[in-house]
Amino acid sequence: MLLHKCDQGNMYISPMHQLLRKLRGGDRRSIGKVKDVIQDVINRPALFDVLFDGLSVDDPLIRMRAADAIEKISGDQPQLLQPFKKLVLHLAAKSHQQEVRWHMAQIIPRLKLTAKDKALAIEILFGYLTDKSKIVVTFSMQALSDFAIEDQKLRPRVIKALKELTATGSPAIRNRGHKLLLKLSKP
Repeated sequence: MLLHKCDQGNMYISPMHQLLRKLRGGDRRSIGKVKDVIQDVINRPALFDVLFDGLSVDDPLIRMRAADAIEKISGDQPQLLQPFKKLVLHLAAKSHQQEVRWHMAQIIPRLKLTAKDKALAIEILFGYLTDKSKIVVTFSMQALSDFAIEDQKLRPRVIKALKELTATGSPAIRNRGHKLLLKLSKP
């Protein structure tokens, strides 16, 4: 059920869209019917916005799988994200669910950002570097490196953070850090 505001300002509950119902059930180790949902959205791109509704439902499985579908679809069709730029940044800043956060870290670099939005995105990603999830951290390292490749002013700050994480992080974080530092050291 999704909470909406009607024209008179009153709140009402609408039934969950059938696309989101496909994302229910199972546990966090399973992607459920994400592949079916992706195909549905590819066939009918107007359904893409329904996935964003899924990021606000109470069910963490739906949120996780909606974020996964958005990330996978936007990998091939990043232009679909642009109308949702503000929402992506808002959700990235507010979400505490690790699966949503790691997908947001992958999605954010695909957005066309104003200078103000880019500054916000970078701060969100730097905040993710302290997440307890190693996956969130590694995807955030990658996203920050992607930004730093394009932004010489950002590069020293990202390199410093990567060096710290590479010295103290888990094996996966150290491995990713080494690769990203090599990439950033090239002119």
